[in-house]
Amino acid sequence: MTFKEIQDLIKLVSRTGLTEFKMKDGEFNVHIRTEKYTKETTVHSTQQIVPVQTSMPAVPQYPIAATPPPAPAPEVAAAPPAKKAETPAEDTSNLLEVKSPIVGTFYRSPSPDKPAYVKVGDTIEKGQVVCIIEAMKLFNEIESEVSGKIVKVLMEDSSPVEYEQVLFLVDPNG
Repeated sequence: MTFKEIQDLIKLVSRTGLTEFKMKDGEFNVHIRTEKYTKETTVHSTQQIVPVQTSMPAVPQYPIAATPPPAPAPEVAAAPPAKKAETPAEDTSNLLEVKSPIVGTFYRSPSPDKPAYVKVGDTIEKGQVVCIIEAMKLFNEIESEVSGKIVKVLMEDSSPVEYEQVLFLVDPNG
């Protein structure tokens, strides 16, 4: 199984709401647990066959532990956002977004003692590494799918990110 296929599998598990996924193919084993995993979820779970689509030809189907979706949380009134200084709203309609392809923890640099991959004002090219997202103890270099000038970094270092969350705003004309 390739690294890309493992990433696709992680995305699939996070999108389906599963708490645990195990797969064995000969000597190759994959065991994924999400943040929602607890021992209680596996005690009451049922085995279910779910087709997994990857780019590998003839991928066999494997049993996975599925749990019913959690009950919706009670609605809690959100605190009003903190007021900022009165400034006109920025027009971001002409900006492109660099989004997170996976769920994980966002890091701006390859290690704490190294400089950030990119900062505001930097010009980036399509395919250039712009950050790292750690998912399940794997550090994934995230490459930009757009070219342009970094206008805004929307995430704090070491903060959690969701699938498709916007990380950077890029001016394609910059």
